[in-house]
Amino acid sequence: MIPPQDEGRLRAAASGTLPNGKAVVVNTDGTVSVVEESSLSVAFGSEVLFEDAVTSTGSTFDSNSNRVVIAYSDSNNSDLGTAVVGSVDPSDNSISFGTPVVFGSGGSSFLEASSGGISFDSNSNRVVICYKDNGNSSYGTARVGSVDPSDNSISFGTAVVYESATSSNNASTFDSTSNRIVIAYQDSGNSGHGTSIVGSVDPSNNSITFGTAVVHEAASSEQHSIVFDVNANRVVVSYDDHGNSTHGTAIVGAVDPSDNSIAFGTAVVFHAAASVEFKSVYDSSANKVVLAYTVAADGYAIVGTVDPSDNSISFGTAAAYDTNNTTQTSCAFDSNVNKVVFAYRGVIGGAAKGVQVIGTVSGTSISFTSPTLWHDADTQFTASTFDSNSNKVVFSYRDNADSGKGKAVVFQSSGTATNLTSENYVGMSSGGAVASGSSASIDIIGTVNEAQTSLTAGQSYYVQTDGTIGLTADSPSVFAGTAISATKLLVKA
Repeated sequence: MIPPQDEGRLRAAASGTLPNGKAVVVNTDGTVSVVEESSLSVAFGSEVLFEDAVTSTGSTFDSNSNRVVIAYSDSNNSDLGTAVVGSVDPSDNSISFGTPVVFGSGGSSFLEASSGGISFDSNSNRVVICYKDNGNSSYGTARVGSVDPSDNSISFGTAVVYESATSSNNASTFDSTSNRIVIAYQDSGNSGHGTSIVGSVDPSNNSITFGTAVVHEAASSEQHSIVFDVNANRVVVSYDDHGNSTHGTAIVGAVDPSDNSIAFGTAVVFHAAASVEFKSVYDSSANKVVLAYTVAADGYAIVGTVDPSDNSISFGTAAAYDTNNTTQTSCAFDSNVNKVVFAYRGVIGGAAKGVQVIGTVSGTSISFTSPTLWHDADTQFTASTFDSNSNKVVFSYRDNADSGKGKAVVFQSSGTATNLTSENYVGMSSGGAVASGSSASIDIIGTVNEAQTSLTAGQSYYVQTDGTIGLTADSPSVFAGTAISATKLLVKA
């Protein structure tokens, strides 16, 4: 039994040994643990079937229901757009799926292989899928879905047209500052110009309304990718600019939620050669945008820094992660180990297979692990998403060695993980070391912890991911408190 709370202190059961004077987090079951790091090795679960045949896939993570949602074209059903919900079990890196649901109707609704046309709106807690509706003159179309975790199902609202012309290479992201969905696409009704549009989701009826489309590139533009930079509060669109020899190009946009509009800065070439198959991801540890792309079947990545003052972006030097017939790359940021995971169709042993590398951003550069096999067969149309509940990455793909079936596998990245988040720090342990399962005393906000050493009075201290405290913020940034003497810390005040 846990004793009553002391004034200014939390009393809770310790999970693991709790040393004296250390930073403490609260766990989901109400116990407390010392902040610490752990080492992780690469691990895979078993591949799991979700559809008998697919032609393309896209995926996102619904952080409200803690479910992965995969959208794909079902080649056994007239390429109709279909979605399926998966639940990850981190204990054995497995994933189980509900029943697939068709979101396209009246003809073929095709989710393009090159797109990232599915995203999660964390404001409305809805999944939004954008696609070229081949059953309706190939118009750009969106549908809003609501996930029910009780049976891994998803239900959709009515389809909404956002572009009444052939709309290709549809890609989307969620702007969590404006709480808007932003879609980038090629508008074939306007000479193939690169175009963007902003949408607002209404969860009451799973609908979405759009502002006026804005041209971000007045030339034919394909292979769109789009990502939201949380630090800069800007979206970044990447594409191949046919008006400039299909060079890899990026442009920064700022959303105005008052009228669902978007304004862009000046386009920047990040690779002055023919570039295709763009995918982008935001590294929340480094506060950088990472772009993956292909040049002459070589896989490259480059790190971009957004300046919100003028909606500009600058880039470091591109780095190759695989130069052996690399295509169809997807990427996800694993915030558990602060790494970028790239999954793609590569060549190992002379045959096309599923391959992955792990990238680490440092400043404006990125370095990689060696390519590693994750599917020992011909693999196409890979999509990747990070499940922040299980701290795993999920790859979905077409298995060409098994009649083109749609499958998924759960991946654990290598690296150093921490149990510290931006929200779970509660204070500093006090009253001596405590064994696991025993009652612990935690000095909480406004309380003075007197079990410190070598502090500088008047300095602010931050919790580090390894459980120490220091003068600079780590990632995540967590304020520990202010020193009032060499041995005393005023907690979180």
